[in-house]
Amino acid sequence: MEWFQRLIAIYDRIRPVLDVALLAFLLYKGYELLVKTQALQLVKGAGFLALVYGIAFLFKLTTLQWVLTIMGPGLFIAIAIVFQPELRKIFMRLGQGEFFRPDIKPRIGQLEAVVTAAELLSQQRRGMLVVFPRKINIRNIIETGTRINAEISSSLIVAIFEFDGPLHDGAMVIQHGKITAAGCFLPLSEQQDIRKSFGTRHRASLGMSEQSDAVILVVSEETGAISLAYDMKLYYDLSPIEVTRKLKELLDRGSWREAERSDPALGASELENSKDVLVEQ
Repeated sequence: MEWFQRLIAIYDRIRPVLDVALLAFLLYKGYELLVKTQALQLVKGAGFLALVYGIAFLFKLTTLQWVLTIMGPGLFIAIAIVFQPELRKIFMRLGQGEFFRPDIKPRIGQLEAVVTAAELLSQQRRGMLVVFPRKINIRNIIETGTRINAEISSSLIVAIFEFDGPLHDGAMVIQHGKITAAGCFLPLSEQQDIRKSFGTRHRASLGMSEQSDAVILVVSEETGAISLAYDMKLYYDLSPIEVTRKLKELLDRGSWREAERSDPALGASELENSKDVLVEQ
């Protein structure tokens, strides 16, 4: 029994560290979910109300306390109704998230093949829509298309998008280093401040970025502009070199903020290119 007591003693020592580490992990993942949806505004509003209530309690403002106490339940119901889409997205991400699942990211050569195909289609004024999933499972999107499970090659991508075939108007999903499916249907964006000239592909790319953490590559059929959409924002008319570098960093690290810290020039370029595309939320 002595070894068992030693194990208990060791556990008692590491328990506070384990407790804090687990709490920090949960807080980080919760913040990650909030940042990728408009629900962050909900948290800010709740924090403001809590601050007002704290001030009323501290200075014994009984009338204000009484009003806040009466309005409290109604405010929570109103918040739940107003932010219902954002709350639904959070629960969807909790249910679909695969934080511990090892993922096979596309190699740099495969990414270059995709960008080469995008450049060729851009020159021909042919539309293109490619989804790169990250941590959130998009099986429901893949099931709307045709399973391919093929190796990534620029010639195959161009062949799918170049002609007006059955898979031309849908989206291609590239996952685990392969072309998983093509002809997939993406949800359209719910945002109201999108440039009027944007067509269905750009709205679909934004819609996909609103409902998942995927990175979406889109080529405009009208202008040939190559763009990226992720985290509910669209970055319009990027050069092939920028697209390759951003895709590599986003898919490797899962966050543009980390990519921007590693190369501030990229962040500045991104903001410059996206300034007139989408109104900041």
